[in-house]
Amino acid sequence: MSDLPPEFRPIMRPGVDPASAPNKPPLPPAGYRQERRAGLLFEQNLPVPLRDGTEIYADIYRPEGASNLPVILSWSPYGKHAKSNHVFWPASGVNPDWLSAETPFEGPDPVFWCAAGYAVAIVDPRGAWLSGGDFHHNGLIEAQDCYDTIEFLASRDWASGALGMTGVSYLACIQYLVAPLRPPALKAINPWEGFADWYREFARHGGIPETGFAPRASDNIQYSLNRTENTWANIQAHPLYDPFWASKEIPLEEIALPAYVVASWSDQGLHTRGTLEAFRRMRSTQKWLEVHGQKKWAHYYLPESRQRRRAFFDHFLKEPGTLVPAWPKVRLEVREAFGKARERIAADWPLPETDYAKLHLSSDGTMMPDRQGAGTIEYDAKAGRAVFEHCFAQDTELTGHAKLALTVEARGSDDMDLFVALEKIDANGEKAGFGFYAFFEDGPVALGWLRVSHRALDSKRSSHFLPVHPHDREELLAAGEQVPVEIEIWPSSTFFAAGETLRLVVQGRDIYDEGLPNLPFARHEDLRNKGTHVIHCAGSYLQVPTIPPEGEGA
Repeated sequence: MSDLPPEFRPIMRPGVDPASAPNKPPLPPAGYRQERRAGLLFEQNLPVPLRDGTEIYADIYRPEGASNLPVILSWSPYGKHAKSNHVFWPASGVNPDWLSAETPFEGPDPVFWCAAGYAVAIVDPRGAWLSGGDFHHNGLIEAQDCYDTIEFLASRDWASGALGMTGVSYLACIQYLVAPLRPPALKAINPWEGFADWYREFARHGGIPETGFAPRASDNIQYSLNRTENTWANIQAHPLYDPFWASKEIPLEEIALPAYVVASWSDQGLHTRGTLEAFRRMRSTQKWLEVHGQKKWAHYYLPESRQRRRAFFDHFLKEPGTLVPAWPKVRLEVREAFGKARERIAADWPLPETDYAKLHLSSDGTMMPDRQGAGTIEYDAKAGRAVFEHCFAQDTELTGHAKLALTVEARGSDDMDLFVALEKIDANGEKAGFGFYAFFEDGPVALGWLRVSHRALDSKRSSHFLPVHPHDREELLAAGEQVPVEIEIWPSSTFFAAGETLRLVVQGRDIYDEGLPNLPFARHEDLRNKGTHVIHCAGSYLQVPTIPPEGEGA
């Protein structure tokens, strides 16, 4: 790391004794060993040599005596010894009967995959737990380490030379990182909900610091015999998009492998945006997208989901011959409420037939498609909110990217933090709840955020449906200054029957701020709000992605 310029060097910290991690199974001792486990040959702590001589450790499961095995790789810093078939049962919805006790957190079940004629490798990255070296949280070093590991595993005398990757969250993000390097043995990837933009999706939503999940995630990667990257300290040290964040960028356009990409509408604030952006931007000619509105871990471990993964990997890691090439390019759930949805098949993402319609905001709290709004709405910057509603006269599907264009003013402050939620109100006036993260059933349609001093737009990356902010500078507000802003609202898909209502909420703090103790949940507590927020309705509108009824349009 010493040859890197200072602005790229992350803040490091001494590792915490790996044996002291709370809420983990006992750490197995160092050293290689073999045993029979769950009816399989189990190799523990197999040394994997990296290009600089560092050794990291892998656990390998394979059918005893079998050869010519393709490999399924599980890569994460959460500990290859941390296995559970409960996954926070029952709140997560994961049925323990769906997976064996050998299953790594957010990863593939070795018992299932070995029975299907695969080997499964579970790896502790560089500097994690007992693996050698210092832990680097994503970036080129980790990508190169994963490359080396892929090639090493594919060269084992029992291996076929073909390898695939699957998993949720971190186990998806590493796939985005290593795929552009094109390791020869990596034949297919299955990223299942993982962020792709460190700054915008993980560290700072709309420029507002995320203070709930990020420090918790940083704590979870501190167990090491050496040093680990101090992710939370780095987030605090780099409030603007600078060379540090650039060092974490992922060249999604360079991914050309077959890819089965799974996203959810329910991970607003973590994985929804990045998974869909990864699919949209990767240039693979063989890629498929599935988007659901369920709890993410439950959906990953569903037997039906596992069978689709098997069909995908059988096709690309064994002999072609499954129906995978005939899969529709895009399958997604159009939600009505949690647990109630219908499937839509599409040719691409975003849906080519999307019609972006404007709902103009008015000071009477309505949103109208056919007339400009007028007047102002004011609310207390810390405790108040503005609410706008539009009742649909006919059945309407909204699928895709929404955005909110506002003219705003901060009275009594030189900045303002804006939090946005879209909600569905049914014909009885009750709010419809949707899946939210891995645990909740009462979430929003979609969320958005913006720190107004970060309102500048990146003209090269922005489009008519997706405003992108460079976040490389702050432009504070003068007293009485009115400024236009465009706020990205993360993608969603929802059906509104005639007589149902779309509600827009705007306020200066988290709109969804409840969560069970110690669960991953985005929070924003380092805010700049004081005084009064003013929304000038003239020229302000919500742009929504309307989809023609099936059989119409493209």
